[in-house]
Amino acid sequence: MNVFVSGLVNIETDLKIRAFPVTYYPVDYPFFGIHSTVSGVAYNIAKAAKKLGDGVSLSSLIGKDFEAGRIKDAFDAEGLSRECLFDALDTTPVSVVLHEHGNAGKRQVYCDLKNIQDMTVDTGAVRDAMAKSDVCVLCNINFNRALLPIAKSMGKTIATDVHVLSSADDAFNREFMENADILFLSDEDLPSEPQEFILTLKNMYTAKIIVIGLGADGAIMYERETDRVTNVPAVNIGGVVNTVGAGDAMFTAFIHYYGKFGAVEALKRAEVFAALKIRHDGGSVGFSDEAQVEEVFGSYTAW
Repeated sequence: MNVFVSGLVNIETDLKIRAFPVTYYPVDYPFFGIHSTVSGVAYNIAKAAKKLGDGVSLSSLIGKDFEAGRIKDAFDAEGLSRECLFDALDTTPVSVVLHEHGNAGKRQVYCDLKNIQDMTVDTGAVRDAMAKSDVCVLCNINFNRALLPIAKSMGKTIATDVHVLSSADDAFNREFMENADILFLSDEDLPSEPQEFILTLKNMYTAKIIVIGLGADGAIMYERETDRVTNVPAVNIGGVVNTVGAGDAMFTAFIHYYGKFGAVEALKRAEVFAALKIRHDGGSVGFSDEAQVEEVFGSYTAW
């Protein structure tokens, strides 16, 4: 399968803290608790999809600075084409992720997008990559709004993760939800229980698949073809280090497996993929290949 991914690529710094809420210290020494990597939703998705064996084209906007050089080097190291990577910003976006030592489920993300939300993408420069794809993963960032009608006109499957919603009629994300065939989001900050909210989304939008991630409680999914809501439990294989990027991992694996196994079996494997990923520290590391996923999936007895 060929996947076109468009969205944020940034430099991510992870900091392991003692506990939430953060207590004031003039100075602290979290030895081997700070590290910096290339990350961002689009990069995480592209890297995960490539690890699973998909062909990947990645489009994003970066700066004209030192950090942009790190990103270009990372693309080269991962075998990702830079054809759709544009140095349109003065400064590359960055993020800082705090995660709690001893409680891997808690993390707090600070994302400095610089002026990326004011920028547009050259649609002509990415049109060929979109045309060659089977799925267009269009992350919920402003420069992707121009790509939504192009993907729609090409008849492509559009997948998007809107992450956190406090309203089903969220103004920023409405356009992405209206165009999505596969729609993912988190249960954090929902205005109602996930079982109720997923039906609200089903009635408001036309997505074929809607998945709400429930963290340690797994995920809930609506399939329009069967008009059915299904709960899939999380996979607990232990060794959790950092949950940042778990949602990106589950989203990517679902897209990869959906055409092979159908929605329910794809979501189960996506939970396995996410469980393997969170045993590593950082949003863009810890992705498994199909053989590793199938090994855990075949031996897991808690379904």
